[in-house]
Amino acid sequence: MLHVRGFRFAMSGDDEPTRLRALLAEQAALRRVATMVVGSTPAPALFSRVCEELGGLLAVKSTDMIRFEDERFARVVGSWAASGTPSFPVGVRVPVEGETVTAKLYRSQRPERVDDYAGVEGELALRLREFGMRSVVGAPIQMAGRLWGALMVTSELPHAFPVDTEERVGNFAELVTAALANADAREQLAASRARIVEAADAARRRIERDLHDGAQQRLVSVALSLRLLETRLGPDSAATHELAAVRAELDAALAELRELARGIHPSILTDRGLEAALEALAGRSTVPVELQLDRCRKLPLSVQTTAYFVIAEALTNASKHAHSDRVEVRVAAGEGRVTVEVRDDGSGGVDPARGSGLTGLADRVSALGGTLEIDSPVGAGTTIRARIPMVAPGEASGEPGSGVEYAPA
Repeated sequence: MLHVRGFRFAMSGDDEPTRLRALLAEQAALRRVATMVVGSTPAPALFSRVCEELGGLLAVKSTDMIRFEDERFARVVGSWAASGTPSFPVGVRVPVEGETVTAKLYRSQRPERVDDYAGVEGELALRLREFGMRSVVGAPIQMAGRLWGALMVTSELPHAFPVDTEERVGNFAELVTAALANADAREQLAASRARIVEAADAARRRIERDLHDGAQQRLVSVALSLRLLETRLGPDSAATHELAAVRAELDAALAELRELARGIHPSILTDRGLEAALEALAGRSTVPVELQLDRCRKLPLSVQTTAYFVIAEALTNASKHAHSDRVEVRVAAGEGRVTVEVRDDGSGGVDPARGSGLTGLADRVSALGGTLEIDSPVGAGTTIRARIPMVAPGEASGEPGSGVEYAPA
């Protein structure tokens, strides 16, 4: 008897080379799947690959992976079938009923089998027989300590599976469990980062409102009082000239305060949206700006705010450091994301590693699940491109507390 990583193979005589080859093939298949799990392969691709690896290893006609929706239905989230073999396609709902493997496994939350579906009643059993499937073995997939779904192998022959099949299918199911845990952790981290960005933006908006409604209004009131006092003193009074100087300083302070408030959070962005805010930003730029804005009126506020600050920082870089003569700004929404592109004709050579506002922007864009690219060859201008999902991480999760939803529509 050979024991290797949970596998038991009885070896004797001529069977030993065959069994050893089977063991090595199984280890290789598990290693390939584990590599995909560690590499954060997208769930649909991983599920299909698990089914394919398991089907090839056990030499069956079809395999599938299901996700339980409730006690009545499950949905196919991954499948594989040999050429010409009928099977349940991804996205199909199947009933959880009777003495099928699906129902038995849902009740026990342990590996289950049906060696012959000839006498099993119910809609699912009937469809399996119509597909020519006679025996099935399934193993549960757990997530966060509870049943998530199951991995199934089927055969056109009754009593087709040896006694160790549940264990072998279960090893693949455990890798799927690890993949779900990894994906859940990534989504929860991304959602946490997105919440931090949103909280910071909310704080910026509160500070901007406080400055506008508090200090700024008070200073405006003081400026009006000074003007009124000037008119009462008359143009020839010595105090009038001193008041004029004080009022000039006050006007400068007000202008600086307004600029500070815009830098914290532009009120026009909240009140009138991204297009108006960018038009105002372009109007204040010292470099001519060409705006191309497409379908960005109904974007989430967090996306609008991030796009605004990406463009604002890029315009600052173009005017202060790149000595540009012209800047093109393009914002387009489509296919579930917003693409922001700022292109200038300046000196190029931008290196975020040396420290700049672009480093913080990359973190901000990443927190929303997006990417920031900088192309800045020396002497050939700079292109800054951000791609931002229109749904923040965590907003599309299908279960409270799980952070993960893979069932296809």
